[in-house]
Amino acid sequence: MKKKTIWDMNRLSVDDFRRSDKMPLTVVVDNVRSLNNIGSIFRTSDGFAVKRVMLCGISATPPSPEIHKTALGAEDSVDWCYFATTAEAVDVLKAEGAEICCLEQVIGSVSLEAFDPDFSGDRSYAFVVGNEVDGVDPAIVDRCDVCIEIPQSGTKHSLNVAVSAGIAMWHFFQKYIKTI
Repeated sequence: MKKKTIWDMNRLSVDDFRRSDKMPLTVVVDNVRSLNNIGSIFRTSDGFAVKRVMLCGISATPPSPEIHKTALGAEDSVDWCYFATTAEAVDVLKAEGAEICCLEQVIGSVSLEAFDPDFSGDRSYAFVVGNEVDGVDPAIVDRCDVCIEIPQSGTKHSLNVAVSAGIAMWHFFQKYIKTI
């Protein structure tokens, strides 16, 4: 088998990507410490044409060599903004009418495969991913419309934040592409 080239995959330039239609999904990064995780979230957001990334609290922002190392330039293609607190980001999203989803393990959470986003009309979504050790701040969890949990087995109780974000983005993307 021959590997595909960048031209075989018909990838957009950064300028064309920035002008292209995006999935109506925002990823909210709640106090994530690792710049590599932030870079990975940017790269995956580019891959699934996410509308934007909101970086909050202690989460670092571009420009950063450490973010760039894993983002590979996606920090330039994906729209992003910074908020001093995640509550401020949630306020903006609620004012925009987005359904706020928390990616967290809580009693009463909805299993990811059972969550069925409705992309009809002007509906939009946001999901919040949290700190590598503490997860999403409980005060933010309480402000979300729904909590979504990725089913898993094994001895560890959670996945890496960038991996979790990527799994959730893929779930939203596969539902979204069926509507376009």
